[in-house]
Amino acid sequence: MENIFLIMPGKVSDSFAEIVKIATENCPLKIIKTVKDLPVDLQNKKIIFAIELDECGFNLPLFEMLLKLKKRGDNVLSGSRAVIIIQSSSELFTKSTAQKMIFLTNQMGCRFPGHPVVEATYNLNNFLTWQKIYNLPLVEIYRERARELVKKLKDENLKLINRPKILVLHSSLFKTSNTLMLWKMVKESLGGEDIRELHVENGTVVDCRGCSYKTCIHYSEEKSCFYGGIMVKEILPAIEEVDCIIWLCPNYNDVISAKLMAVINRMTVLYKRVKFGDKTLFSLVVSGNSGSDCVAKQLIGALNINKGFRLPPYFALTATANDPGSIMNVPGVDQKAKEFAENIKREIKK
Repeated sequence: MENIFLIMPGKVSDSFAEIVKIATENCPLKIIKTVKDLPVDLQNKKIIFAIELDECGFNLPLFEMLLKLKKRGDNVLSGSRAVIIIQSSSELFTKSTAQKMIFLTNQMGCRFPGHPVVEATYNLNNFLTWQKIYNLPLVEIYRERARELVKKLKDENLKLINRPKILVLHSSLFKTSNTLMLWKMVKESLGGEDIRELHVENGTVVDCRGCSYKTCIHYSEEKSCFYGGIMVKEILPAIEEVDCIIWLCPNYNDVISAKLMAVINRMTVLYKRVKFGDKTLFSLVVSGNSGSDCVAKQLIGALNINKGFRLPPYFALTATANDPGSIMNVPGVDQKAKEFAENIKREIKK
């Protein structure tokens, strides 16, 4: 049986150690606790990150490890896949730390399945919603979720999709958008893929109303939504049909644009009926000055961790370009666009 690499740095409480032990029972493990324990080769491996955060949300030995890996090159985790079990001593930091970990390791070649994180906050209150499903004590739910996550890592068996259906979502104007100019470069290298582009225009998508669970389930079963409109007629059916979504995200104040965020929020009604684990997530993020990682991490949190889209290696192509058309002057942008397109062709799997 293939070894699983368990990366568990820093101070570990007895309660967290017990969760990890239960989750990895009967798994052949290679345990990595310090930078010195890092093996020379971490490519094409199965990896569990088991991370316990301190009162400030830090685990310094973890980031020492990630720094050492980064210094080995951007392909140090190529072909590897990972999941995360993360615990905090407060109600904060689990999600933001997981997003950062996923972004950093993804840029080193690591991929993640949909829903790749089991998080535990103080008093395990984040499992209260799950308690409505499992009807178990919170700690038992924690253990069960951790076991299921490790099983997902062990059992994953992906196959390339021939001629995948790709949906491209954006809310920009072609005349001025550096993001769309970058997409045009990527698209030129995609060739014969089945690509559909949808422009989310001003005023066409109202943000989520926040219906009750039962109301949302009702609309989901009816393949509808409270507000209806283009979301029900075009966007949700397109999302359901495709194998991959590419989000074109200009950086607006270090967050996803309001129109695209509204689309993500409204996807919940589809999520209750359709599992997104066989759908692949890619993105182009262009910033005027800095902060592309902020937007990329938002996409990871909303679509990979929460909604369950699978995250391929190097899922985000980022660039910095301010004035309209200045993307064309970014050094090596043509080659980066071509390489990103080739990665899309290799990584749309299910």
